[in-house]
Amino acid sequence: MEGDGIRCLNKLFRALMVVVILLQCVVNPSLSLGFNNISSAGVTRCFEREREALLAFKLGLVDDYNLLSSWGREEQKQDCCKWVGVHCSNRTNHVTQLDLGWYFLNEAYSLQQKGQQEYPIYYFQGKMMSPKLIELQHLKYLALSSVNFTGTQLPYFIGSLSNLRHLDLWSASFGGRFPSQVGNLTRLQYLDLSSNHFANVENMNLWLPHLSALTYLDLSYNNLSNVPDWLEVVNKLPKLTNLSLSYCSLPSPLIHSSTLFNINSSRSLAHVDLNYNQLTSSIILWLSKYNASLVHLDLTSNLTSNNFANVENLISWLPHLSALTYLDLSYNNLSNVPDWLEIVSKLPKLTNLTLRGCGLPVIHSSTLFNINSSKSFAHVDLSSNQLTSSIFLWLSKYNASLVHLDVSYNQLTGLFPDVIGNMSSLAYLDLSSNQFEGVISESHFSGLSRLRSLSLSSTSLTLNFHSTWVPPFQLDYIILGSCKMGPHFPNWLRTQKSYWRLDISNAGISDILPSWFWERLSHAPEIGYVDLSNNQIRGTIPNSQINFVCFSRQLNLSWNQLEGEVPPFLLKASSSLFLSHNKFSGLFPINASNLRLLDLSSNQLRGELPDYWTHFKNLIVLDLSDNLLLGRIPATMGSLSSIQTLNLNNNGLVGELPSSLKNCTSLVVFDVGENKLSGLIPEWLGVGLPNLTILILRSNHFYGSIPSQLCNMRSIQILDFSMNNISGNIPKCVNNLTNLALRGSSSLTITHLFKVTTNGTAIGVFFYEDEASLIWNGIMSKYKSTLGLVKSIHLSSNRLTGEIPSEVTDLVGLVSLNLSRNNLTGQITSKIGKLQSLDLLDLSNNQIHGTIPTSLIGISSLGKLDLSNNNLSGKIPIGSQLQPYDTSVFAGNPLLCGIPLEHMCSPKETTLKEKPVVENQDEDNDGFITPGFYVTLGLGFVIGFWGVCGSLIFNRSWRYTYFKLLNGLNDWLYVRVTLFRQRRMLD
Repeated sequence: MEGDGIRCLNKLFRALMVVVILLQCVVNPSLSLGFNNISSAGVTRCFEREREALLAFKLGLVDDYNLLSSWGREEQKQDCCKWVGVHCSNRTNHVTQLDLGWYFLNEAYSLQQKGQQEYPIYYFQGKMMSPKLIELQHLKYLALSSVNFTGTQLPYFIGSLSNLRHLDLWSASFGGRFPSQVGNLTRLQYLDLSSNHFANVENMNLWLPHLSALTYLDLSYNNLSNVPDWLEVVNKLPKLTNLSLSYCSLPSPLIHSSTLFNINSSRSLAHVDLNYNQLTSSIILWLSKYNASLVHLDLTSNLTSNNFANVENLISWLPHLSALTYLDLSYNNLSNVPDWLEIVSKLPKLTNLTLRGCGLPVIHSSTLFNINSSKSFAHVDLSSNQLTSSIFLWLSKYNASLVHLDVSYNQLTGLFPDVIGNMSSLAYLDLSSNQFEGVISESHFSGLSRLRSLSLSSTSLTLNFHSTWVPPFQLDYIILGSCKMGPHFPNWLRTQKSYWRLDISNAGISDILPSWFWERLSHAPEIGYVDLSNNQIRGTIPNSQINFVCFSRQLNLSWNQLEGEVPPFLLKASSSLFLSHNKFSGLFPINASNLRLLDLSSNQLRGELPDYWTHFKNLIVLDLSDNLLLGRIPATMGSLSSIQTLNLNNNGLVGELPSSLKNCTSLVVFDVGENKLSGLIPEWLGVGLPNLTILILRSNHFYGSIPSQLCNMRSIQILDFSMNNISGNIPKCVNNLTNLALRGSSSLTITHLFKVTTNGTAIGVFFYEDEASLIWNGIMSKYKSTLGLVKSIHLSSNRLTGEIPSEVTDLVGLVSLNLSRNNLTGQITSKIGKLQSLDLLDLSNNQIHGTIPTSLIGISSLGKLDLSNNNLSGKIPIGSQLQPYDTSVFAGNPLLCGIPLEHMCSPKETTLKEKPVVENQDEDNDGFITPGFYVTLGLGFVIGFWGVCGSLIFNRSWRYTYFKLLNGLNDWLYVRVTLFRQRRMLD
């Protein structure tokens, strides 16, 4: 009976199990045995609603690289768990991970391209984020750091993905108001919102404290300047271990030091990155809570504030952070901390030390031997300080552990340090921009088999290696500019198979480029920068049939002796090509659509300007100046719709400016000076080129008047129409040139930032500084490093007539105004003194009459003045500005008189207007004597007169008292005078 009972119980138990399983299959279809998510072939598929949600999300993306080709509704693509970037749970088959982050897709794209990486900045363009994404309720991991959402708002429904543990939106270019619904993601452990464009994240207190499970938080590169309680908010995250708030413009925390320790916050913070903010000493008090847990601390460019009292007292707080392995205090002033090295050496676990640009004082040799520090230093960066070669005594303690050493931009002298050769683990070495001298041989590098980066540029070192030397290392970065290694091309470079960056400029090389050099470039798409400039490399570059695959490369061969035609492969394989100051004679017609910058200035390009610019449609900078080009400017140049700098200066070009150039709407610099161009100045120059900053038509044959449309050039900074045949008046609307009406400049240079793109996707960002030839003090000079400071109007040597419009004086930012050698008449406006930024004023060789305005002496910055050969008259105003000038400044004005001329003024020539002035004046009239002055003078007289006389007339007692006082005073004076006379008579 017992056996039967047991069997019955077993059957009942099995029946119950079947019922439970069936119920689970109904409730959770993912556990069903073939009803929904298993195909007839037995292949597991994701749920249809999740698949449709992902496909809707894909519709909101622009996939130029076709990375989501595996996503689709076709039979063979229906298993979304196998899609790129998608991961499903092995147990439930629900989508739990969507990874379209840059790092993941960078690897996927590299595999797709078979290792030929182009390093795009973004892989996708985000048009919108589909709201169907909320169907992925089991999603735990979401990374979209490779998607460029172009400023669109992060949708509110992101807060509905309640299962999220990991949210990575780094550099996704979201904008607009930040949704506080993110606070609903209470299970979130990892949050990266860095490098976005949110209009405000000022409501942090409304959402961030709700993320109590958060361990990682990165809000870097978001503006938090209006969040004074940011530290209080962050302290409400009890599990936080990693905090990054760099470049956030963080204000000093408002939390009072007495309450700082009472906040219920994490006690295990390990990683803190607060670089480039404006923090003060209160942050040190907060950091002291984590003496035992803090491992990584970055306070770069913070402690320079005068409010930071502890910056010079590192000993009081830094040694207590005993767990630190990484410390970066770069760009904080430590010049008054002589014991800085002793202090950092008290951190027993420190392996990474960066004190770049701190003004570190010199450490004396006697001190270095007594410092007992950690033996585990791996990374040391002490660049841009005032250190001397004695620092190597301390560094010699870490021969076995040092991996990264940067002591560039210091005051290191003498021979190449022998201690470097003993650093067997060294991978990165930068000794550049010091005063080393002497010879480096193979023996110095014999023990550096792990070296990957070598920088010795801007020193006086000589590299003397045997032609058969095979280095023990393979370098990624070779930066040896200004090191002497010629006259032969260094053969040891042939052994280097993996470098990305090569700089052997100004190396004294006088040789031809070997064929193996071009072979290396052709098989190395990772090479991004090659600089062989400022040598004496000669010969021609043979055309190569090799298919170059890298379009983000910068190649600089300028200032050499290369000749012949520029081979097509160079134009196709580069994004930036610097070939100036050589002897190149021509260009091959070829499709170079990936080329962004082409500088062929100062070569020997001959014949007519080529007419195939449609093949260079993506050019941003084109410089063909200082060549021997002839003929007309081809109309196809108007197809350069992205061009920002077009420089055709100093050639033999003829004809009119083609109207097709008005299509170049991005132009910033347009220079066609020193040619033989003719025709009217086109009106379109002032209509469709809103960014035009430099316009040079100097030394051509342009004629006619200056179009009034040019007054619309609100960005113009340098306007040079000198040495043409331009006639008519100077337009009165010149005061509309608003850039010239602003004092100063925001930048020393005029710099272009441009992206290199392939298939519409950016793969690199480059900078280019413009250069322009300008006439200053009669001398033609090239300006580059200070071009941004120059604000100039140069209209000399034309046939302009009429008066100088007074509106010119509204251009208070002008540094140079040259109107010489014209037929200008009228007087110099009395408002000339408003141009307080003027360094050069040349009005010579005109027909200007009248006196020199006294306001001119108020321009303290005036360095060059020329008023000669006009019809000026009267006395030269006396002041500290005009009298020191040579007499030639005023010569040719026979009616002028006064210092510094020998002709002194007669009394008749000295008028009230010509009296010396001591104040800066904008006009010649006395600003104190005004109609209001006379009104107040009359009122004062009336009130004063009737206040005294009226009281005497209408008040009898006052009148009697007043006259009695006068009689008494009269009697007293009479007696005193009589007694005085009698005493004189007695004496």
